[in-house]
Amino acid sequence: MRARAAAWAGVARPLGRLLLGLGVLALLASSVLHWRELVVLGTTCLLVVLLCLPFLLGRTRVSVAVHLEPSRVVAGGSVAGGVEVVNTSGRRMLPTLLEVPVGASAHRYAVPTLAADARHDETFTVRTERRGVIGVGPALTRRGDPLGAFSRDSVWAARQEILVRPPLTPLGAMGAGLLRDLEGVSTDAISQSDLAFHALREYVPGDDLRHVHWRSSAKAMAASGDAQLLVRQYLDTRRSHATVVVDDRVRAWADEDDFETAMSVAASILVRAVTDDFETTFVCGGTTSSGGDGNLALDAVCRATAGTTGLVAAARHAVDLAPDTSLLFLLTGGPADGGLEDVLRAAAIFPPEVRRLALLVTGGADPGVSDVGGLSVLRLGAKDELGALLRWSVS
Repeated sequence: MRARAAAWAGVARPLGRLLLGLGVLALLASSVLHWRELVVLGTTCLLVVLLCLPFLLGRTRVSVAVHLEPSRVVAGGSVAGGVEVVNTSGRRMLPTLLEVPVGASAHRYAVPTLAADARHDETFTVRTERRGVIGVGPALTRRGDPLGAFSRDSVWAARQEILVRPPLTPLGAMGAGLLRDLEGVSTDAISQSDLAFHALREYVPGDDLRHVHWRSSAKAMAASGDAQLLVRQYLDTRRSHATVVVDDRVRAWADEDDFETAMSVAASILVRAVTDDFETTFVCGGTTSSGGDGNLALDAVCRATAGTTGLVAAARHAVDLAPDTSLLFLLTGGPADGGLEDVLRAAAIFPPEVRRLALLVTGGADPGVSDVGGLSVLRLGAKDELGALLRWSVS
């Protein structure tokens, strides 16, 4: 009973609540004040309510599908959307209103009367301006009166998302910070203990007998008549892990544009790292991603928002997510007081063998590279300066 009452309470729109409340109050006041005008007002309001209620009767049975192409786009691009409505009932459907929320706005379409199994299509375009996430849906139909006093909403399609990525800047290959990894990428370095099998060679004193290939040794001895052992020889495997940590505090940035520039820088680094077969980790406040999936990393960049976590706390989280980090990027704004205490504290959380770079983003600043306590500090005034500065710092 409570659920049904709550459902009916949700049917009333602000105008419906106003008419119902005004009608009841006017009739109550008329019984005390004995004003005929209040009786007329109250009766009229309640009569309007009664005339609106029949529009809520009946059921709408449809299938609604929302299509987005593409669902991931770079800021400034457009997304083509489509809505398909199919009458799934066995009888003709009355006209209805279809609403599809898109971001902070809502697209409304008048769906005409449809025969059984008939279809109606609508199209729309979503233009993106800035990095972020644009929600689309849930799509719903509204059955109500012409005044908009009451309506019954039925949700037919789940909420979808458009992930708007920041603009990227091209970067050269990053070959720094290589760490040994048992499931890494093969190199040309020969190793005696790894997973990438390369060839066989003759045994020399000091070789581990566990690496002797007994079957090949037996064949070689049978063919030559000499007693010789063959041991396995491996290729060394290595893999780098690039970790990008972005300061999410509002006070760390001169303005919102600097924060968005930092997000473009972070996305560019992540894309280059994935291209170079790096594992990647991204942390900005409570938004994180870790692994070798480039789409997952860029999705995290799209979802990142300003907060209160800070660079040091985010770095602690990052070292927990990626203890095998070999190349670290710390992104923050140019400190107003010129100090780098938070940056140095965040860098000190990682082991000393990690290659660490701090990127200070301040719009319009002159680019430069310096060394502060063994930490490479890059100052950027625009994202397009990143490639040249990294060539000086990463080798």
